[in-house]
Amino acid sequence: MKRIAVLLFALALSTTMFGQFHFGPQIGYTASNISMNTDDIKNNLKSSFTFGVFVRMGNKIYLQPEVNWMTQGSVFKYPSISLDGVNLSPVEQEINLRTINVPLTLGWRIIDLKLVNIRIFGGVNTNIVVNKEINTTDEDNSIGQDLITPIQDSDIKDMVWNYHVGAGVDVLMFALDVKYVGAFGEPIVSDISYNNETRTVGSKSSMFLVTLGWKIF
Repeated sequence: MKRIAVLLFALALSTTMFGQFHFGPQIGYTASNISMNTDDIKNNLKSSFTFGVFVRMGNKIYLQPEVNWMTQGSVFKYPSISLDGVNLSPVEQEINLRTINVPLTLGWRIIDLKLVNIRIFGGVNTNIVVNKEINTTDEDNSIGQDLITPIQDSDIKDMVWNYHVGAGVDVLMFALDVKYVGAFGEPIVSDISYNNETRTVGSKSSMFLVTLGWKIF
């Protein structure tokens, strides 16, 4: 992944050295989805807000590094647990990951007018987890660790490399971007036990991100 980032920088370097330069803050909305690679464990989307800063360098072809603070995660619902012929209520885990997301984007202004331009872009980013919060509950508090072993802190990776693609529009000093983010690796890999069976379960991650930036110069 580091080689891809270096390649993106090299491709844009010749156009950014003497091109436009913009800097500013941005805010946004995220809808993230971390799902386990098994049909037994269901999951829900996690919505949150993000804020950060961006730098844009270049004219028609541009390079844009960013630093964003965001929350990602999911709510996992495990199958019901069978005990002496009785099905106990499913366990739920709400996982919140507070992360620093550092994208490096190579973009192209496909329509470049004086006050408005339309862009497409793609790139790589690294997602660094700075805080992990796991809330585990079951409806009647009847399921103990001897019946189920859910996701633990140590199962969540501290850093994952991602790719992203998207499109954006600039109007005056404002920049609106819509981006899809997918993971190269698995953010969670866990040995999960339930119903007297232990299995190693991986995960996949995706996210839709909408940001509004303000080019203060």
